[in-house]
Amino acid sequence: MDPQTCTGRADELISTLAARQWGVVARRQLLGAGLSPTIVRDGVRGGRLVRIHRGVYAVGHARLRREGWWLAAVLAVGPQAVLSHRDAAGLHGLRPANHARVDVTTTDRGRTGGPRIATHVTTVLDAQDVTTVAGIPVTTVARTLVDLAYVVPRDHLTKAIREAERQRVFDLRAVEAAMARTAGRRGPGHRALKEAIEEYSALGLSATRSFLEDAFLRRLRDAGLPRPGVNVLVEGFQVDAVWRASKLVVELDGWASHHTRRAFEQDRERDAALTAAGWRVVRFTHREIAHRPDRAIETLRRLGLS
Repeated sequence: MDPQTCTGRADELISTLAARQWGVVARRQLLGAGLSPTIVRDGVRGGRLVRIHRGVYAVGHARLRREGWWLAAVLAVGPQAVLSHRDAAGLHGLRPANHARVDVTTTDRGRTGGPRIATHVTTVLDAQDVTTVAGIPVTTVARTLVDLAYVVPRDHLTKAIREAERQRVFDLRAVEAAMARTAGRRGPGHRALKEAIEEYSALGLSATRSFLEDAFLRRLRDAGLPRPGVNVLVEGFQVDAVWRASKLVVELDGWASHHTRRAFEQDRERDAALTAAGWRVVRFTHREIAHRPDRAIETLRRLGLS
C-alpha cells in the first residue's frame, strides 16, 4: 500500500473516532485500532493531532466544547478513569463546573493525568457508582454527591441536592448505598452530606422521588387501597401513579417540583392535557403524604378507589 493511501485511511479512522468522542482521541486508542506509532507521531508533527494532555489529542484544532475537555481528561488518566466530583456535577447539570482543573477519579495509583487535571485515586469505584453520560464515563449522581461533599462548601452541596431533586434524579437510597461503599473514607464529607440531607428533609421537602413514591405506596397499602401503576406513560406523559380503570392520575410534588416557573407551567399544561383526555388528576405534596396521609386517603376514596 502506497504511503498516500495509508495516510488517507489513517485520517479516516482518526476522524471517525474523533466524531464519536467530542473531537478527541487517545494515543492508546489509535494504536489499538492498528495505527503505527510513526503515523501517530507524523499526525502530531503535521498538526493533524493537537496535544491536549500526554497521549491525548484534539483532531484538527483545539477549539473543543466543554464535553471534549472533560473526555480528554478522562482519557489522559487512563482506562479505569471517570469524570467525578465538581465536573461530574457539571455534566449531570447539578452545578456549574468552573474551577481550573478537571476532576477525574481512578483506581490506578500510577496515573496522574497532568497539571490541568485533579486526579482523585480511590480503592473503591464500584460498577454501581459509574455510568456514561454523553459518551463520557462519569460517576453516578449518587456517587457524585458523595464526592462533591469533600470538595465544595456546605451551601453548594445543598444547592446540588436541591437541583438533583428538581430534576428528579436524587435517590436517597442510592446515596446511602454509595456512602456505605465508601465507608472507609468516613470524614467531614460524609458528615456534611448526612447533615445536608437531614436539613433538607427537616424542611418538609421531598428527599427523593423514590422516597416520596415509597411513602405513598405504603400509605395506600396500609389503607387497603389498590396499588397503582407507577412511573408509566399516560397519553404520552410519564405520571407518578395511575389507576387506569378509574381514569385517575396522582402526581407527587416535592418542593422542587415548583422550583422554577417553567416546571410549574409544564405541570399545569400536562394536567390540562390529561383532563381534556378524560383523566382526573390529583396532586399531593410531601407534607400531605408524610404528615396528613388520612386526608390524602380520604380524597382517593371520594374519587372512587376502594
